[in-house]
Amino acid sequence: MIEQNTTSDLRDENPTTSSKKLLSTPIALIQLIVFSAIGLVMFFVPFTIGEKSTILFDHGATYLVTQQHTLSVTLLFLLMLYGVSKPFIDGSWHKNITHMVMTAFKIMGLILAVMYVADVAPAFMMEKDMLPFLFEKLALPVGMIVPIGALILAFLVGFGLLEMVGVLMQPIMKPIWKTPGSSAIDAVASFVGSYSIGLLITNRVYLQKQYSAREAIIIATGFSTVSAAFMVIVAKTLKLMEFWNVFFWSTLVITFIVTAITARIPPISLFDDHVERPALDHKGGTRLAAAFDLGLSTSRRATDLKQILWSNFRDGLTMAAAIVPSIIAVGLTGLLLAKYTPVFDALGLLLYPFTWLGGLPEPLIAAKGMSAGLAEMFLPALLLSEADILTRYVAGVISISSVLFFSAMIPCVLATEIPVSVGKMIIIWFERVVLSILLAAAFGQLAMYFNWIG
Repeated sequence: MIEQNTTSDLRDENPTTSSKKLLSTPIALIQLIVFSAIGLVMFFVPFTIGEKSTILFDHGATYLVTQQHTLSVTLLFLLMLYGVSKPFIDGSWHKNITHMVMTAFKIMGLILAVMYVADVAPAFMMEKDMLPFLFEKLALPVGMIVPIGALILAFLVGFGLLEMVGVLMQPIMKPIWKTPGSSAIDAVASFVGSYSIGLLITNRVYLQKQYSAREAIIIATGFSTVSAAFMVIVAKTLKLMEFWNVFFWSTLVITFIVTAITARIPPISLFDDHVERPALDHKGGTRLAAAFDLGLSTSRRATDLKQILWSNFRDGLTMAAAIVPSIIAVGLTGLLLAKYTPVFDALGLLLYPFTWLGGLPEPLIAAKGMSAGLAEMFLPALLLSEADILTRYVAGVISISSVLFFSAMIPCVLATEIPVSVGKMIIIWFERVVLSILLAAAFGQLAMYFNWIG
């Protein structure tokens, strides 16, 4: 059976892909092929420019940060001002305690950025591995890459490729990940788009009573990763861009293997799995034909290229504005805690047996760095950026596959109607990190043996 009504409903509710007037089939087919190819090339084909090999939009962001530094700093401050003011404009800052705390961190991040640029921050904050690193090596690239990456993502998600992949993945979703076939759209949207897009879809479908509580939690905590654009930041920080395709695809596979395992163990396995799903329409014929039909149908609705590009770019700007100031504040807090307190040493002791079992050269240091990912997903990359290649690779995978972190993802889940508590999300985070360490360490050593990385 080819499940279609859920994905079609979601597609039809999206103003960027709906129109009263449809494109002709030949034009839609050309659009599907050409624009999808552009997205795939821009995201997955490395080009060498100036002796540096990386994907195209990373070249563009790097040019802004390095060659147009004053412009990029100006744009970054405009983003942060928007990110800080938005909670007060829409009134969300006092929605609950989590929003209040995150708004406070955003304000703190803007203040710290001003102190850094004005060179008035305390000496311990101005050490090269503190504010200078956070601002120059993290905030600036994130501020430039995320909006540009969101713009490029429009070619992957706006013209039918996403829906095609979703239909083709349907037969394996239920037996492997314990979720209905239509959740393939959530999984792909989250991984190539953003966790906010994935959570929006998941919450909507859960409220429509087409996901059980367990299914919604599996999707929210297992598929809602940071976007591919954020993965570029992680790879750049850990000096893994030379091996971008190996890093990207192995991280995707490891993330989804971990999700398949955590779906079968407590606490997720203990959640209610009852749902009275309405009967789903389906078309006859082969699955490949059904995937093609859905992709083509989506492409026919994609009549306004400017609106699709602007909508994705706007979402990227909003996301960058929200996360950049909190990255600086939460990142500095995490770095200070890691450097001057035993907080992550204690948490790292819980991960130490697994980093040791994975054969990492300095297992205790690796465990400490990876434990910091609970506060902010970038911290493992920040703390382990000078480690050996195996540890850097595993840290990169952990940053993505752990999924849950306090600076953004956990508050986003709490803002939905998905019934999972903070305590259970911390347990799920720990399970995901342990499994990710073991799987990434094993693959990393294999990749080093075959010179895929190194």
